[in-house]
Amino acid sequence: MSELMPVLLALTILVGGVSLAAVITWWERRLLGFWQDRLGPNRLGPFGIGQVAADMIKLLFKDDWVPPFSDKVVFIFAPTAIVVAMMMGFAVVPFAPNTYILDVNIGLLFFLGMTSLAVYSVLLGGLASNNKYALLGGLRSAAQMVSYEVFMGLSLMGIVMMTGSFSLVDIVEAQADTWFCFSQTLGLVVFVVSGIAESHRLPFDLPEAEHELTAGFHTEYGGMKFAMFMLGEYLGLILISCMIVTLFFGGWMVPALIYDWLPPFIWFSVKVFLVICFFVLLRAAIPRPRYDQLMSLGWKVMLPITLINLLVTGAILLKMKGA
Repeated sequence: MSELMPVLLALTILVGGVSLAAVITWWERRLLGFWQDRLGPNRLGPFGIGQVAADMIKLLFKDDWVPPFSDKVVFIFAPTAIVVAMMMGFAVVPFAPNTYILDVNIGLLFFLGMTSLAVYSVLLGGLASNNKYALLGGLRSAAQMVSYEVFMGLSLMGIVMMTGSFSLVDIVEAQADTWFCFSQTLGLVVFVVSGIAESHRLPFDLPEAEHELTAGFHTEYGGMKFAMFMLGEYLGLILISCMIVTLFFGGWMVPALIYDWLPPFIWFSVKVFLVICFFVLLRAAIPRPRYDQLMSLGWKVMLPITLINLLVTGAILLKMKGA
């Protein structure tokens, strides 16, 4: 039975991830409606939850059109790549003790590698569309994602230095006494900002900025291909939220002052839900910057912060070791 557990968990993540991404589309609109003092979806089913099914039916029955001027093979492949990359990233996420698909000593590097592969999806989608708006969106995405991958990786090196491991299970267990959100606050800030840029969430959705590029890299996409791009974006949101909880908020660990009266997986899920709500409300609170401002923020602000964090963390560790 133990040999079947990773397979069963993988199937659960596959089905659950797609279902959760669909539900988040409804929850995002409801939460934004509440935040902006309006109703949001409220016609189909209780609290408008039937809107999820309506959107899925609409996308399933829309005409699956491939532009005659596009590179058809790459055009069809591009939406699939982002979904596969995001799904693969969940393989190393520890949801609870002994509840993970893989526990490898390069788990953190595997996660960074999978998020890096997602850039090929939007870049190839923009190139294969043979459309100027899509091309500009694809190039923006490539520059944005590749740049912020640097800061995302550097922001986590302080945690690696403190735990001495790239295993996500070891990182969670190292937070039994104190969560890394307290000792690695600068790393947390940089990782959150980089996660928003990597997943193209507002306010950093500049590769698909509708006021400039029509719809950016997915201008020519419709039907299920467009739905797969959106699915990949919401899977990326879930994955980044899981990683924030795992790396900085103790994973399945219970807060020190709270009695452990719920299973570890429930604690993990509650934390992830709160982080997702944070990302949703961030969309309603912060305006979209210009593209040059986004890139300047990365190289002029995020990079120095990560380097300062590394220097301070290294100095403290050396001081403790010398003592």
